[in-house]
Amino acid sequence: MKKLVLVGLMAAGAAYLPLAFGDDVGDHHYVKDSVITTKVKTKLAAKHMSTLTHVKVDTDANGVVWLSGTAPTKDARDLAGMIAKQTDGVNSVNNEIEVAPN
Repeated sequence: MKKLVLVGLMAAGAAYLPLAFGDDVGDHHYVKDSVITTKVKTKLAAKHMSTLTHVKVDTDANGVVWLSGTAPTKDARDLAGMIAKQTDGVNSVNNEIEVAPN
């Protein structure tokens, strides 16, 4: 009987959990989006992309990553886009990184 009551309480608590953290569906996407953004930034840093210090990474609620800023070469720009696209959770990439003039 105690197990049944405990299971019932856990189920009831789980039903109200979204209310405790915001009932807007967008709130749940924010966590996912920030995780994807962090993953992309971490992968760029791990590839020693120090030349991309002026690149901004944003992710929308649909897993679309937006890259913006400047890169020293087209190859560096393309590599950043490829790294972002290969990151877990990313559905597509909009690479708006501009190649800096020499």
